[in-house]
Amino acid sequence: MTLQPALWTLGMLTKRQTRKGRFTIAAKHHITIAEIYETELVDIEKAIAHYEQSADYYKGEESNSSANKCLLKVAAYAAQLEQYQKAIEIYEQVGANTMDNPLLKYSAKDYFFKAALCHFIVDELNAKLALEKYEEMFPAFTDSRECKLLKKLLEAHEEQNSEAYTEAVKEFDSISRLDQWLTTMLLRIKKSIQGDGEGDGDLK
Repeated sequence: MTLQPALWTLGMLTKRQTRKGRFTIAAKHHITIAEIYETELVDIEKAIAHYEQSADYYKGEESNSSANKCLLKVAAYAAQLEQYQKAIEIYEQVGANTMDNPLLKYSAKDYFFKAALCHFIVDELNAKLALEKYEEMFPAFTDSRECKLLKKLLEAHEEQNSEAYTEAVKEFDSISRLDQWLTTMLLRIKKSIQGDGEGDGDLK
């Protein structure tokens, strides 16, 4: 495979930069390797490992914004692989890091939203408790459309009302288009309402 020599070369370059203490350059190499595993070889576990290594190097160099970008990649893939606790920890960590930053705090609601969805897939009560915690930590979250959606979804789930669940998602999607990741997570939650994945398997 033609990509293997490229990966080997990048691996050697990364080790060399690490030995020289050039961790920012090493971090960039790890991202390049992660992207090859992500898009060309479709080996998500290996992509995650390289994004995590890159995040560690960036953190060591106090490049927190770059570290967070890598960690958010890890969280998104971890959730897709049903490693929900790992995803939750990252989303909560990045959310807490950004909520006090005037330039970044708007993004914090997205991270808490994603963390709450991961909680929701695992357990409804966990999601309720997490939501209360996020509102306490970050009061601006309460007025967000994401928080309001979560409350509607929790109510629909409690009532085992898949129509109300779908309607709440459609209303949200009409203003803020759902990406593939959010759609996947919301479908996983919906299946637990329908029971053993019955129903039409979509959010329409």
